[in-house]
Amino acid sequence: MKFLQRGLYALTLTIFFSITLNAEYLYKDEVLLNLEFKNEINTLGAELYEKTGIALRIVMIKKLPEGMSIVAYEKETMKDFSEPTILLSFAEIDMKVDILANDPSLYKYFNRKQVLSPVSSPVQAFIVSLLNFNGFDGFLEGLSNYGGTILPIISLKNKDGEVLGKYSAGMYNGYSDIAEQIAKAKNVELVHAAGNANKDTLFFIKILFYGFVLYAIFMYIKRKLYRRRQEKEDE
Repeated sequence: MKFLQRGLYALTLTIFFSITLNAEYLYKDEVLLNLEFKNEINTLGAELYEKTGIALRIVMIKKLPEGMSIVAYEKETMKDFSEPTILLSFAEIDMKVDILANDPSLYKYFNRKQVLSPVSSPVQAFIVSLLNFNGFDGFLEGLSNYGGTILPIISLKNKDGEVLGKYSAGMYNGYSDIAEQIAKAKNVELVHAAGNANKDTLFFIKILFYGFVLYAIFMYIKRKLYRRRQEKEDE
């Protein structure tokens, strides 16, 4: 009888810890180790799962295993989950970000290409496509590739002590963006979504980008005028 009780107790503990582990929507974090970030992700993830049945998880690692791509790493990690799962992954040293779903039908609930775009606005997409022009088809494709909510933040130039801040902002923005798209597709509302705060961050990034572009144009015109003046003086 005692043996059965011990077995039942052990089984209960196993189930409990399994449920607790799978409830962690910040599934792995070797980069930030920030309790506030963890709580925000887990709160939003729990709400999304409760209302849609889709588990959206984050994995943040320092470096990918030797010889392994980020997709291969995600596929290996996916073996830990049985429910419909979308995995947002980030490898810091490799500077790789990716999104993988364990069921192809999950991709219809969010725009993977948009979330992972390196540019955040149509104007920025136009300028980048123009600077990297390699044919009309490529130019048109570049024009439609914008709206990124992760890479435009993560790729910002570092300032002292701000590298972890941009990682947390970028990953949370991307996570919230995916969650909100899924919620909209499922016709539910998320109380803990980032909403306008997310948009404000991206607006700030756009201001920085356009400021840089305008400064570059100004310097180009100034250099041209200087050269013309020099040529006239030489004559």
